[in-house]
Amino acid sequence: MDVSRRKKWVAWAVAVAIFVVLMVVTPAIPQNEDYHDFADQRTLFLGIPNTLNVISNIPFFFVGVTGLILCHYKDYFRLSSQGELWSWSLFFAGVTAVAFGSSYYHLNPNDATLVWDRLPMTIAFTSIMAIFIIERVDERAGAKSLAPLVIAGGLSILYWSYFDDLRPYAVVQFVPCIAIPVMAIVIPPMYTHSSYWLWAAGFYLLAKVEEAADKPIYRWTHQIVSGHTLKHLCAAMVPVFLALMLAKRTIEPERVSLLQKWKVKLITLRESRSKDGDTIDVNYSAVSNTSDQ
Repeated sequence: MDVSRRKKWVAWAVAVAIFVVLMVVTPAIPQNEDYHDFADQRTLFLGIPNTLNVISNIPFFFVGVTGLILCHYKDYFRLSSQGELWSWSLFFAGVTAVAFGSSYYHLNPNDATLVWDRLPMTIAFTSIMAIFIIERVDERAGAKSLAPLVIAGGLSILYWSYFDDLRPYAVVQFVPCIAIPVMAIVIPPMYTHSSYWLWAAGFYLLAKVEEAADKPIYRWTHQIVSGHTLKHLCAAMVPVFLALMLAKRTIEPERVSLLQKWKVKLITLRESRSKDGDTIDVNYSAVSNTSDQ
């Protein structure tokens, strides 16, 4: 076994070991029934219960279908491998399914319907992780990791459904939230427009804040819109930015990480300010000498 393959196996073994340790040393996390008690429970029109929380999922459908079509239409996104094609297709399929799963859940919020809300989200999360491995680590390893990651995501939902324990699902949801921005900053990209990943991560973070502040936002807006409704709209911006990135990006001629680019810009800015300061000092000295004469 060559060195690179051995490193990959070691990385997977370490990840599994960490997960097992977490499952052993941490207590189970049951689903809080208060989670289903959303601020905005109005039936506004067409007899749709929880109207705004239901219809605010519509953007997921349009963005997901558009992205899925462009993955296959005349090579619009210029995906360079089958692994990328399958991973992005699965991501946009997951986004499309969120529109149906989340709407179904919000029509009658409970643990049973929540399964169909979370399942398509795990498909999107795990597909994104495979995409990042393809683009930032190793193309073959990323392509091979797609199926195991998606299956692991599905199993995390089944585990929660049968054992009322959210720990595996929490790993599936929050590890990509941490790993993707870090990898986007630190690891040199294969493509240009890498900063779009950070915009997507920023909107997802904002969506989670709005979700946590569901009831306060509903009060602050005088019961016009709730935090959970805004969460759906912000979360839908994530695939929007990723689709824009796919449409604009090209192969990166010089693979330089965002962190390195920021360092260069910072050094350039400091040098520029230093030169401006020296110029001011010289001009001041010249003026002072002239005045003395």
